[in-house]
Amino acid sequence: MVALLGLSCKDMYKDKDTSETPIEVETIQQEPISSIMTAAEQAEMSPDEIIGRLKKGNENFAANNLTTRDHSAQRRMAMIGQYPKALVLSCVDSRVPVEDVFDLGIGDIFVARVAGNIENADIVGSMEFASAVAGSKVIIVMGHSACGAVKHAVDATDADAMGMASLQTLLDGIRPAIITDGDEEVSSKNTPFLNKVIANNVQKTVNDIRIQSPTMKAMETEGKLKIVGAVYDMQSGKVNFLD
Repeated sequence: MVALLGLSCKDMYKDKDTSETPIEVETIQQEPISSIMTAAEQAEMSPDEIIGRLKKGNENFAANNLTTRDHSAQRRMAMIGQYPKALVLSCVDSRVPVEDVFDLGIGDIFVARVAGNIENADIVGSMEFASAVAGSKVIIVMGHSACGAVKHAVDATDADAMGMASLQTLLDGIRPAIITDGDEEVSSKNTPFLNKVIANNVQKTVNDIRIQSPTMKAMETEGKLKIVGAVYDMQSGKVNFLD
């Protein structure tokens, strides 16, 4: 019998009529997954199939139904090689656990992180390695709700004045995503506007990746790769893919 909140079955029933036999509930243990992605599995999957699997994994995460994995066994098997099916570019935000968000384990995906999930030469080079060299077939740029970097860009934080020139460069890279119709309050406290900028920033990064990498653009044209945008909602746990 599984203990509940630290109480044993005996404790749970000690004040009850002991003439009734407690009903025992059998706990079904899921067999932990110990395998990892293989070259054959990676080669067989299409970009659309991979995106479908990632969406299903996110459904598991949002429902608090993550797959049980034997990470020790996966870690040992991963020493042979890696064949991830996708690369996810995420913000550095600690509240966005990328592998868990898609219900994935060791060796399933590459993860790149930078505040505001924007691209630079190193990030694009990493994407080219993941796709053209290591065989990944999907690149996902994933923003998230309540993004701090986007908030500071919207509020025009002057990082230069605080002696943080590198942060200012990053915020300047986000600012082109701040598009207003003229009647909107340009403030991070305006949640609908902030959400629009977060989505704009994701789409801008997707477009910039295609411009900066003729190799990945060609792979996408040939159907070998898909570069897509998405936004993770921290409250619901759901990832919304942008069309």
